[in-house]
Amino acid sequence: MNYNHLLLVFLSLVQVLSAQKNSPKLPDSLMRKSYAYLDEKIYTLKTDSSAASVYLYAYLRKAIHEKNAAETVNAYQNLLHQSPERLRLVYADSMLFTAKKTADNALIGSAYLSKGIVYYGLKQQKEALNHYILANNYISKTDDDYLIHKVKYNIALVKYYLGYYDEAISYLKDCILYFEGGEPRPYLNSLHALSVCYNKIGNYVRCSQTNNIGLSESKKLDSPDMEAYFLHSEGINDYFKGNYGLALKNIESSLATIRANKDFGNETVAYFYMGKSYQSLKKTEKALLYFEKVDQAFTSKGYIRPDLREAYELLISHHKETHNLTQQLHYVDQLLKADDVLDATYEYLTGKLHKEYDTKQLLSEKEHIRQQFLHQQYNLYFLVGTIVLLCLFLFYLTYSLLTKRKKYKKKFEKLMLEKNETNKGKTKIKINHSHLTEIAAETVIFILKQLDVFEQEKKFLAKDLKLSTLAAICNSNTTYLSQIIAHHKGKGFNEYINDLKIDYIIGLLKEDRKVRNYTNTALAEEAGFSTTQRFVHAFKAKAKMPPSYFIEELKKGVSTTGDEN
Repeated sequence: MNYNHLLLVFLSLVQVLSAQKNSPKLPDSLMRKSYAYLDEKIYTLKTDSSAASVYLYAYLRKAIHEKNAAETVNAYQNLLHQSPERLRLVYADSMLFTAKKTADNALIGSAYLSKGIVYYGLKQQKEALNHYILANNYISKTDDDYLIHKVKYNIALVKYYLGYYDEAISYLKDCILYFEGGEPRPYLNSLHALSVCYNKIGNYVRCSQTNNIGLSESKKLDSPDMEAYFLHSEGINDYFKGNYGLALKNIESSLATIRANKDFGNETVAYFYMGKSYQSLKKTEKALLYFEKVDQAFTSKGYIRPDLREAYELLISHHKETHNLTQQLHYVDQLLKADDVLDATYEYLTGKLHKEYDTKQLLSEKEHIRQQFLHQQYNLYFLVGTIVLLCLFLFYLTYSLLTKRKKYKKKFEKLMLEKNETNKGKTKIKINHSHLTEIAAETVIFILKQLDVFEQEKKFLAKDLKLSTLAAICNSNTTYLSQIIAHHKGKGFNEYINDLKIDYIIGLLKEDRKVRNYTNTALAEEAGFSTTQRFVHAFKAKAKMPPSYFIEELKKGVSTTGDEN
């Protein structure tokens, strides 16, 4: 803690002590009253701080006199709720100071949580999250389900603020199930936060349904304050549904309560969506007045969130159209400041939330699962056995792959050597006269010469080439042609054609670097294969390796030798 903050706390504490000294004299009879009695009086007079002060200080003095740490913490919490903003952090620090004297994890965690809530109310999200995390460190060690869910609710608010709406919804649903039927305010708060999250994910129907439940429950639980917040949420939802008139009516009807609660955050959000509604109704001048109120809130309170920044964009656009450079520059400057705040806050909170809170939650859940399934040790052995088998399988696959690549490497080197020798000069046609006595020698020589022309002119690149087609090209018949190919080429017709195509592609890949970037489909098309699968199969049959490996080795050769061909 820096010296400026210490000075501020000291001065605030002096004010608190001075206020306590100047508080009305407390009748001894109040000191003999129960905490429940004093708490009931404080709650009844919650809208009249002056009248409630006698009971607030009676509660505090009684707790201090009886050295009751838990009730002293409660007393400071009551004072916190009734005090002005400038004193709330001081009372929160008093709660922490008292709680830390005990070894009560729930009490210490509750104090940290209260201080975090004060920071959240001041829209200081960084400090709020820090204190929620500290609260969770203590509360997670207890069996206090109420406090655990209270922390969960406040973490959900931060997740909502960051835009993790689905995660926030999951947390809030848990809170609603827990708080329903208990204390009304946590239950209604959770419902309200859930409705806002539904709006953010674009589920406007569920948002309205949740708001209607909230309004009904607020009436049933006699909580008029919360009715205003559900109207506020529904008004914003109406804007997104295109009901701009209804949006203005609902938001306007919620503002009196929100202002009375000094909730400048929701007040600013109300102004923004009233401005958006007026803009949609083509009432630009009225819209601008509300967008300016958003700027006033940022200037005076430093409050901004991602959706509100659009107010600045609209103000800048308007003043650009009206050629008001002064105002245009002013709002550009304000938008830059707002972006700095948003960038800094979101970067910090995102990292903090995932690294410190979610990790702790995962560890807690992991421990819970471990305890729950401790008696099922055989699962562990099964898991270990599975992992061992998987490792062996992966080892086999790796070994098999490496062995294949070694074989491919040898084939590649042999193929390159064969091609280099072939390229030194054209080989003359070799005629084997044996075993073809049924075909005249002159006919054999003629057909072989025709095949040579066929190969030189690369007519083998034609798609779907048939034996009958080639026989026609060679001015022969299919019987003679198939026998001559088998005898002199040492292969059947299909293999002969496929090998010619593959030899052509291999030569092309060696000579033209651009072709090495072709896909197998493109290479198949280039060689005249009817399908990619047939090309790959023919390449592997001829070259004894897949085309991808051959190209990979060619590229390695280029990078090693600097070949530019």
